[in-house]
Parts: sequence; C-alpha cells; structure tokens
Amino acid sequence: MFPRRLIFAAISISSAACFVLFGYEFIRSVSSSLFIDAYGAENLPRGMVAVPPSMLVMLYGYGRLLSWQGATRALAVTSLFSAILVLGCYFALTRGVHFAAAIIYVFREAYIVIIIEQFWSFVNSVLTTEQAKRINGPFCAVASMGSFLGGMLVSRWATVLGSEALLLFTAASLVPTAVFGVIAYKFGGEPEPSAEEAGGRLGHVGVKTFFRSRYLVFIGVLIISTQVVSTVLDLRFNGLAESEIPDKDMRTAFFGGVYGSLGLAAGILQLVVVPLALRFVALRYIHVTIPIVHFVSSLVLTMSPSLRTGTAAYTIFKALDYSIFRAGKELFYMPLSYDSRYRAKQIIDSFSYRFSKGGSAGVLELVRLGVQTIPQVAFSITAMVVAVLWAPIAFSLTRAYQRLVKTEDN
Repeated sequence: MFPRRLIFAAISISSAACFVLFGYEFIRSVSSSLFIDAYGAENLPRGMVAVPPSMLVMLYGYGRLLSWQGATRALAVTSLFSAILVLGCYFALTRGVHFAAAIIYVFREAYIVIIIEQFWSFVNSVLTTEQAKRINGPFCAVASMGSFLGGMLVSRWATVLGSEALLLFTAASLVPTAVFGVIAYKFGGEPEPSAEEAGGRLGHVGVKTFFRSRYLVFIGVLIISTQVVSTVLDLRFNGLAESEIPDKDMRTAFFGGVYGSLGLAAGILQLVVVPLALRFVALRYIHVTIPIVHFVSSLVLTMSPSLRTGTAAYTIFKALDYSIFRAGKELFYMPLSYDSRYRAKQIIDSFSYRFSKGGSAGVLELVRLGVQTIPQVAFSITAMVVAVLWAPIAFSLTRAYQRLVKTEDN
C-alpha cells in the first residue's frame, strides 16, 4: 500500500518535525518565563497582540519565496532564517537587552506554525486519503517524541544552564529540520501547482484562494474557535504558574516538565488512538466530541481553580489539539488544490491560528483598560462558552467535507 519512496519520505518528514518540536520546547518554556520575568504575566496579552502583524510579514515572505523557489527551498530557507533570528536574540539577551524577551516570545508563535504547516502541506500533497488515515497518527507521534524529549531536558537543565542558554538548542535543532525536510521532498517529490496557480498567479499569500471558497472560510472559523479556547486556558495556566512559582528558572523547569509530559501524552494518543479513530469512527463524531471534552475540563477549572486543574485543562486541550484534532483536520485539505494546500492553508493554520490568539488577547487588553483587573475565573468561563459554539461549527464543516469527497469520487 505504501511505495518505498513514500515510506522514506514519511520517515524524513517525521524526523524533521521531531527536530523542530524538540527545539520548540526550549523556546516555548524559555520565552514564556523570560517574558513573565521582564514584563509580568498580566502583560502576556500585549505580547500576543503583536503576533498577528509579525505573522503577516512572515507569511508574505513565505508566499513570495514559495512562488520564487518552490516548496523545497521555501522550507529550507524559513527553517534556517528562524535559526539565525533565535541565535541573534540569545546574544541580545546575554547582553542585557530585555526587549529581546518580547521579540523571542512573539517570534516563537510565528515560526513554529509556518514550518509545521509546510510539513503538513507536503503530507497532504503526496498521500491519498486512505494512506493519510494510517500514517497521520504515527507521523504526529514521532514528532511528539521530540516535544517529550525537549520538555524533559528543559525541566532538567533550566536551573543548571539558565533559561537564556536553552535558546541555543532551539537554534541548533532548526538545521537538521531543514536537512530532513529537503530529504523528504527528494523522496516524495515536489508537488506542482496548476498552470493557473504557477508562480503565485492567484496571489503569493493565498488570500484570493481563501476567500473565494466557503469551505476554506469554514475551516478558518473552526480554527479561530479552537484558538480562543487555547488562549484563555493558556493565560489562566500562566497566571497560576506565576503566582505559585515566582522563581524564573524554577518556573522554566516547571513549564518544561509540563510540555514534556504533554508531548508524551500526545504521542500516545497519536500512535494508538488516532489511527483507530480515523479508520473506525466517523469524522463528524470525532470533531464534535472534542469541544465537549474541553467544556468539561474548563468547568472543572472554573469550579476548582488551582495550578493542578489549570495545568490539566491546558494540557488536555493541547494533547487533543496535537493528536486527534490535528490528524482529523488535515483530512479537510486533501481534496483541494495546490494553492489551497500551500497558501490558503498558511492563512488558516498559521495566520488565523495566531490571529485568533492575538485578537483574543487584544479584546482582553481592552477589557482590562476598562475594569483594571479581569477576574481569573473569566478565562475558564470564556473557554466553556466558546466550546459550546465550536461544536456546531465542526458539525457543519464535516458535512461539507463529506459532500466534497462524494463529488470528487463521482
């Protein structure tokens, strides 16, 4: 069922994802801790607000690069550029430039989604739907092993090496990310756009492709819903961590342990649950069940707020987001065109992903200007409300996907 070249391509792209997520665990834990240390957890929404503009700049650069050099070189260049910028921020931090903490916090939100979505664009382009149902889970599981290992090393080394030094691991990890990504394209082949799409004729960023498809807009709305829940749970989790763990390096170590455990949990779900669920459970039931789970975990956090329940709600969200939700969501793109998979997908899964996070944070900042202090319980209540809205969106989207698949089969 799987030609040898696809097996080698899958191993290579999984290895690339493993390396990039390994490095991401260092920058994720470090950037959050450094930002909190420099500006306080209450100002995290201000950092999040700066993410969408930076995403626009990077997506435009990516789109031009894709039109000019193609998918293989676009992946290599974005990976190596990210390594150089992280390295520059490390040197700035060691010289006392505190603003570099804000830069690294904002940049970490942008580079990871742009690189990861390129991996998925490749997977969605070279596999059939049936192949994807079998391989998406193991692909995610290999990638999550990088998260697990990176998180565990952060928890062990943060208090020994210091938070700033851990950024070097992020920069270094992006080199093999680029190498294995290029190897994957060598085995899998570089997908070609249609004559109409070649050279970015329909737009380098993919805005036109996105807005002319109601189906793609629906996927975008789904992503925005999920990330509003993610944002408020993230802020609640960080606020609880700041109040209970005031020391910077100890907090970095705690974050590392949480993210490492998250990687392990996601890996188990990806390896065991995802392949079985995608093959034997209707996609509609999968996507509708996920927000119900988040409603329950947010309700528990609302009723019994603590670092333990805050960590549980946040990690449950992320574990499902990285596993069954991600693997199931990627199937939505498989029947679509090159520009939908490589350009519009970046608008949805990179820009919309971060715009919804930054937009949510912006709304919170406006509210905070009026009331001075937002009750912490408001975050988990917001998660519950949005989870209720998320379910019918997912139901409608899966129905549209089934119609699209039937049309393609006919």
